[in-house]
Amino acid sequence: MATTTKADEPTRRDFLLIATGAVAAVGAAGAVWPFISQMMPDSSTIAAGAPIEVDLAAIPEGQAITVKWRGKPIFVRHRTPAEIKAAQDVDLKTLPDPVADADRVPKLDGKPDEPWLVVIGICTHLGCIPTGYAGEYGGWFCPCHGSVYDTAGRIRKGPAPLNLALAPATFLSPTKIRIG
Repeated sequence: MATTTKADEPTRRDFLLIATGAVAAVGAAGAVWPFISQMMPDSSTIAAGAPIEVDLAAIPEGQAITVKWRGKPIFVRHRTPAEIKAAQDVDLKTLPDPVADADRVPKLDGKPDEPWLVVIGICTHLGCIPTGYAGEYGGWFCPCHGSVYDTAGRIRKGPAPLNLALAPATFLSPTKIRIG
């Protein structure tokens, strides 16, 4: 006598086939994943070139912070009205690398946002890191070779040939910028 089952009813064999297939699929994915993941760049490589966001609300007026972007120090300075006025009142003819203060600050809605200055903190003479709030102009001073920068990051004295380079900064909101 032969036993018959309806085609609609699952059998023990059907369950074993599905379970074995599921275990094989998970095992194959587990074996392949290390090969796929080793081809992706690590987090330090991604971070080295990725844009960073800086919260400006945390920087009080008259203070500055240093952040790192692409391995370089970036000086983000919240200038006081007195620092802004002093930078705007400079006769451009007296500067070794003449650039107006308004051309050195990031733009918010297409207009210069004068309190903020975002520069790459590397001296243009030999690549040293200048000290903030130093020198006779209250900007940055490079103690290695004596370059003096004002509060707009412009070279005023010393062997540096150019102003501190501007970092590529874009306002995301009035209190947040993206560097890079």
